[in-house]
Amino acid sequence: MATRAYEHTVPVVTFVVRGQHAESDCPTCEYTVVYDGMCKVCTRLANVLRKWDRPHILDVVSSQTPGVMARFPWIPPRAFAEALQMVAVDGSTWSGAAAIEHLLDVLPRGKWISWVFRVPFVRFLADKFYRWFARNRYHLGCGEHCMTRPADVMFKEAELGGGRRATGVGP
Repeated sequence: MATRAYEHTVPVVTFVVRGQHAESDCPTCEYTVVYDGMCKVCTRLANVLRKWDRPHILDVVSSQTPGVMARFPWIPPRAFAEALQMVAVDGSTWSGAAAIEHLLDVLPRGKWISWVFRVPFVRFLADKFYRWFARNRYHLGCGEHCMTRPADVMFKEAELGGGRRATGVGP
């Protein structure tokens, strides 16, 4: 007697980490890209990613979206403030310039540019540039209100346990 394969699965377990449900809005996406939603430059670039994602393989979410940190508990909260994060469904994680390189590899339009990372020293220079950009992103095309926002305000709250509000600024 042949066994019958079921076409649909039913979720039987829901994960809750620090009081936040760890669910994706795009269960069929192959990757999740997490960006800083408080940065206008980052938000504009995230919108470009959504347009380039014609095969719909990316779940592009801001790091301020409730439940994002619960979905990826192996990524320290401060890492979300420091760099773009890209996570595959198998848990493979890329950060910063490495995330951009991988994004370019998986997006159809990105393949036109991704070859540049194979040129000697380009990865090193891209990493240096990305770190500079990340440190200065609130000064680049964002406006005066962003220049005064400390990058780690919401992440101190996450480190304190999610429910309490951080009162201090800095490490």
